[in-house]
Amino acid sequence: MPAIRGPKSKSKTRRHTRDLDQVHADVHSKKHLQQYHDTKAPEDLPGFGQWYCVECAKWFESETNLVQHGKGKPHKRRVRQLKEEPYSQKEAEAATGLTTDNGKRAGDAENMEVEVAVEEVT
Repeated sequence: MPAIRGPKSKSKTRRHTRDLDQVHADVHSKKHLQQYHDTKAPEDLPGFGQWYCVECAKWFESETNLVQHGKGKPHKRRVRQLKEEPYSQKEAEAATGLTTDNGKRAGDAENMEVEVAVEEVT
């Protein structure tokens, strides 16, 4: 009997790899990548975890499979996506207009100058 949401709902979650922001952190920080590798048991991974594509977050059975993967279109597409800087939470909030501006505004600065000038005159 198929799943409630459809027959392909379970298979799509199995193929889900790490998100672009996680992979971006892996590429730029070896410590971040090592923390991810430490969560996986080598005996459970393909090829005992020896061959890993950092950009695509995939494990491979052999070095030849990894080399062939590196020549493929999905890998090149993923590398192109990783060249862009991932969005931060600050950028997302600014796009929706949820930012808090605790600094002085342009109008406030002019009012402060007028008040200072008035105090100097008196």
